[in-house]
Amino acid sequence: MARTSTPSNAKPAVASPLESHLGFWLRFVSNHVSARFAELLATHDVTVSEWTALRTLDEQSETRHAALIDALGMTKGAASKIVTRLEAKGLAERRLAEDSARDQWLALTPKGKRLVPVLAALADANEAHFFGHLKAAERQALQAQMQALVAHHGLKSLPVS
Repeated sequence: MARTSTPSNAKPAVASPLESHLGFWLRFVSNHVSARFAELLATHDVTVSEWTALRTLDEQSETRHAALIDALGMTKGAASKIVTRLEAKGLAERRLAEDSARDQWLALTPKGKRLVPVLAALADANEAHFFGHLKAAERQALQAQMQALVAHHGLKSLPVS
């Protein structure tokens, strides 16, 4: 296959400005929203990934370890580390499943159940901080567009960091 060369007098391609990309602005806002939320969570000694696991576990009285791994979109090892940290903080517990010697059930402890609404209020406050200036219809439209992108690209794993 013949290679083509650029004539020495040809102008090099001009790179588009970083700020001209929607992805730049999405990441810019996302980084700031996430960083502020991480700071708020840190006041309760919880990380964003731990919050995501707590919120996932709060949706059911018990969750199989494999289901949490799927919900978080993490490796088994990464999810296990999060569960171990939650256990050490007294926020979650695991027990072996009766029908399997290898499978585990995970659940929030009473302390974890009490903490979830407190952390959810921080999430709501963070959301209001960044998006509260938008009219309700604008917020709904922005959220609908983000959800449409998720659906279009078949994105499944939760953002945890």
